[in-house]
Amino acid sequence: MSANATIKPEDVGNRRWLRLIPIAMIVYVISFMDRTNISYAFAGIGHEFHVNKAAQGAAGGIFFVGYIMLQIPGGWLAEHWSARKFVAVMIVFWGLAALACGLVHSFTELVIARFFLGVAEGGIWPAILVLLSHWFPVQERARAYAFWMANLAISSIITQPLSGWIISHSDWRTLFFVEGALPFIIALPLWLLFVKDRPSEATWVSASEREYIERSIAQDRAHEPTPGPFRDIFTNSTIWRLVGVYFLIQVGFYGLNMWLPTLLKTLTKQGFGTVGLIAALPYLTAIVLLFGNGWLADKTRRYAFHVCLATVMGAIALVLSVYVASTSIALSVVFICLAIGGALAYDGPFWAASSRVLPVAMAGGAMGLINALGNLGGYFGPFLGGYLQDRTGSFFATAMLFAGSLALAGILMMTIRLRERPHDRVTTGSPNLPRAAE
Repeated sequence: MSANATIKPEDVGNRRWLRLIPIAMIVYVISFMDRTNISYAFAGIGHEFHVNKAAQGAAGGIFFVGYIMLQIPGGWLAEHWSARKFVAVMIVFWGLAALACGLVHSFTELVIARFFLGVAEGGIWPAILVLLSHWFPVQERARAYAFWMANLAISSIITQPLSGWIISHSDWRTLFFVEGALPFIIALPLWLLFVKDRPSEATWVSASEREYIERSIAQDRAHEPTPGPFRDIFTNSTIWRLVGVYFLIQVGFYGLNMWLPTLLKTLTKQGFGTVGLIAALPYLTAIVLLFGNGWLADKTRRYAFHVCLATVMGAIALVLSVYVASTSIALSVVFICLAIGGALAYDGPFWAASSRVLPVAMAGGAMGLINALGNLGGYFGPFLGGYLQDRTGSFFATAMLFAGSLALAGILMMTIRLRERPHDRVTTGSPNLPRAAE
């Protein structure tokens, strides 16, 4: 046993936890804000450009078509060039694209700007995963990913009230200008000031912490098998089922996320300022369910079941929210909170299940493929939701679509058989977010 094996993480300092994780969260919170704030602009866009709800939804969802472009290249550039530099460049391009959304003169220009916003943001997710893999050994990496991935719910808690307040006091162009400036004002300076690619480049890391990280990661990599041909990823049926599950979840989640302000405005008859405050409640619920479901899944190791539990709960809650809307607005909002919570609580168990069902050597590339293709559901959800509202004049059919998509995802997940690996029996004390998402 090496000398490093006797060193505990708590004995070498926590500066990387206090510097890197918060900054990575802030960057992704702002990127998620610029991704989803269009939900508060739908009404203004429809009125100014004379487009229906299907077109509005398509403008929101086209982001995800661009988003897939840099998923795999972004991870490769981060590993072989520099995660710090690559993310910094992407922050600049995403900020420019976000600002461009407020300068457009036609609906076509808006769609183009949203597409390039997706391209710029698409490389950030894999690049940050690569960055964290340089700073956190395997026995800590799941915990690092767990903290970082909480940014989705945190971002919505911030975005909903802020966007609602801006749109209630100004217009949709101002919304894009104000939130599009945040990458330059907050994200880029913090990223360049605090983030380094590796411990050897950071002067603020103690010698013991640096030695612990570098020796631990070297040991981790010494035991990794040589990856097989990349084409093997495309012939693995389990990977394609995971793509299907992730796609269906994104149809339900992003469809509901994008149309949530419109739904709540119709339901409560309140202005967007109030709607924004109400819309933060589902994401507070989501944080509780996200960590609770992940904790339970880690205890039982029944990861597929906990994905199914979350998505089916979300589907049932969404259906109930529609049925009780005419009799109790408050109860309908409660069910909407549970629907959003279920649509996010799958996250930890899903990636943990993926890490246990895939061969280790192909897991990294498979994660990129699942995330890239699965996120296309973020296009179809908002678009189909808007189309159904145009055809029916209500949110009922849209809710049934999103609920059905979430339920089907859970059922499909239960067809995936997990196989246990030797290292799965070792308890690390870390949450259950995946080692495979490296």
